[in-house]
Order: sequence, then C-alpha cells, then structure tokens
Amino acid sequence: MYTQEITVTNEVGLHAKPATYFIQKANEFQSGIWVEKDERRVNAKSLLGVLSLGIVQGTTVTLIADGSDEEAAVTTLAELVNSGLEK
Repeated sequence: MYTQEITVTNEVGLHAKPATYFIQKANEFQSGIWVEKDERRVNAKSLLGVLSLGIVQGTTVTLIADGSDEEAAVTTLAELVNSGLEK
C-alpha cells in the first residue's frame, strides 16, 4: 500500500470537469485507488464517489493505492492534482 497526502489548490476543487480528468487518469492503473477526506474513503475510479467528498480549493486529501502499480498511480495522480487538473 502506498499513500500520499495532497492539498487541492485549483479554484474549483475536485468536481465536474477536473474530477473527470482525475478519474480517467485513475482508471489507467490496475491498482485499487482511493481518495480519503476526513476519515471517509471513496473509490478514486468512481465519479460519484469523488464528487460526494465535496473537495474544494484548499482541501487536504490522502491518495491511497494498493496493487502492482500503486506508487506510480499515487505519484501520477498527485502530480495531476498539483498541476491544477489540466489534461
């Protein structure tokens, strides 16, 4: 299992279009991937799950992955979030 804490800095947070980019990227990995906020964990490959967390600008979340490509998954998704969620 590999984890990394990140803070969402883009203006709109992780909803709508940015969340779609995030989920598309998460689905490129074979590992199970989760996003955790305030002790609530959802599947990072589920749009409804990610949207349900209500992640806004300034929110700190933990990315968690478990599987054969777990470190690459977390690193790539953290870089995507840090870039402002641009495709």
